[in-house]
Amino acid sequence: MGEAQKGLLSVIEKLKGSTEQEVRIVLLGLDNAGKTTLLKSLASEDVSTITPTQGFNIKSVASHGMKLNVWDIGGQRKIRPFWKKYLENTDLLIYVIDSADKKRFEETGLELSELIDEENLKGVPVLIFANKQDLATSSPASEIAEGLNLHTYRDREWQIQACSAVSGEGVQDGMNWICNNIVNKKK
Repeated sequence: MGEAQKGLLSVIEKLKGSTEQEVRIVLLGLDNAGKTTLLKSLASEDVSTITPTQGFNIKSVASHGMKLNVWDIGGQRKIRPFWKKYLENTDLLIYVIDSADKKRFEETGLELSELIDEENLKGVPVLIFANKQDLATSSPASEIAEGLNLHTYRDREWQIQACSAVSGEGVQDGMNWICNNIVNKKK
């Protein structure tokens, strides 16, 4: 069992005993950031054949009375204007960044900033996965956090987590953050 799968299972294990609790998670980021790979990894699916998301994918994991509903919405430029249609009743935003694609840091920062300003995401916690840390050209999560001015987000909880969706490294840490800081507050 990969690290990502254990991460999701540990979140579910910590939630034993809760009754029919649902968490709505929206998974966003630019195209090719690794959103679908991350989602498939969490759902214990094969990550070797990923195609660009045309529209959206939804995965629900139910266990011990807990249901995590994860909406993976495509990140192509033509789809991004529709992101806001999926934000209503969101409990957590997961934003995925390709840490090795430095040329798009400004673009991804602008998209994230616009999302943070959305009325339907007011106060909603944000987990930012600095993905593709397994690549030699990736920037460290701390550098990305500084470039995105995350320290200015004072109206919500946020976390940046270095990870590799392909290997699962760092994904469990992000899932633990969700469990410890978000899900327990919904109880």
